[in-house]
Amino acid sequence: MIERTPEGLYCRAADAWVDPWRPVPRALITHAHADHARPGCGEYWAVANSEGVLRQRLGQDISLHPVQYGVEHWLGQCRVSFHSAGHVLGSAQIRLEVDGEVWVVSGDYKRDADPSCDPFEPVPCDVLITEATFGLPIYRWQTGAEVANEIRAWWQGDRQRPSLLFCYAFGKAQRLMAELNAIGVDDEVLLHGAVEAVTRHYRAAAVSMTPSRPVSDLPRSDNLAGRLVLAPPSAHRSSWMRRFRSPQTGFASGWMAVRGARRRRGYERGFVLSDHADWPGLIQTVRQSGARKVYVTHGQSDVLARYLREVEGIEAEPLETLFEGEAD
Repeated sequence: MIERTPEGLYCRAADAWVDPWRPVPRALITHAHADHARPGCGEYWAVANSEGVLRQRLGQDISLHPVQYGVEHWLGQCRVSFHSAGHVLGSAQIRLEVDGEVWVVSGDYKRDADPSCDPFEPVPCDVLITEATFGLPIYRWQTGAEVANEIRAWWQGDRQRPSLLFCYAFGKAQRLMAELNAIGVDDEVLLHGAVEAVTRHYRAAAVSMTPSRPVSDLPRSDNLAGRLVLAPPSAHRSSWMRRFRSPQTGFASGWMAVRGARRRRGYERGFVLSDHADWPGLIQTVRQSGARKVYVTHGQSDVLARYLREVEGIEAEPLETLFEGEAD
């Protein structure tokens, strides 16, 4: 039902590409991260909650068909529906059905509870195309509440200097504010401009988060002691940091589970928080899908495919794509 073309994964029955790598006439988009939503397509189909971020990143004048989770649409000879992936605001798995056979393209997903987006929905299928960003048994996540409590203790334990927490501007930063809010933190959080630009779309979607405002709103004379500031990794060691006096620095990412990763990246503290499924989440998802065949994309695709074949007894193989995955 889905074939690999130079433009990406193509469903001939729907005459549509899923997260195409190059401009195509019709794109079905799992979510608005840059490696899944690329500019130049004739029309885009995506979950309505992702519209603000998609237009911000791809252009306000794109031809966009906003859809709701679970609603079926006929495209050519294919019945198409979008189902929550639990990755970021508006993220989806895409279900494609032709003549009773069902394929699901997972996009990026996670199984952990996250107050900033809709939870993952298991979708039964015959063939599953799954990500494997963290497809090794060493990756097993704590709850978001546990990590939020660690961050609160780190930040509020040093009121003499600013606390700069680096995280990805779309998804991770908003989840952090939602997780802090959920454990009762109501202190204002300051945001780098790139984080603020995305956060307004989460507020428009009525996601409950801590109060926030751009750090640029504060006078340069404010030393920001005791304040928590969220910024993208690109701001680390940039000229933007000159306004902060001797800050403590941290990084929130699934990669912080790897010994030495924090030190190599130059952060004082690492917090393990991912918007992708961990190893148990990947296995759980494959089992719940009931798929007879699984294709595994990006990350540790060889490892997960081999495990599915040898341990789970499921036909599985890696599928080469250009999906890079958010650095998480």
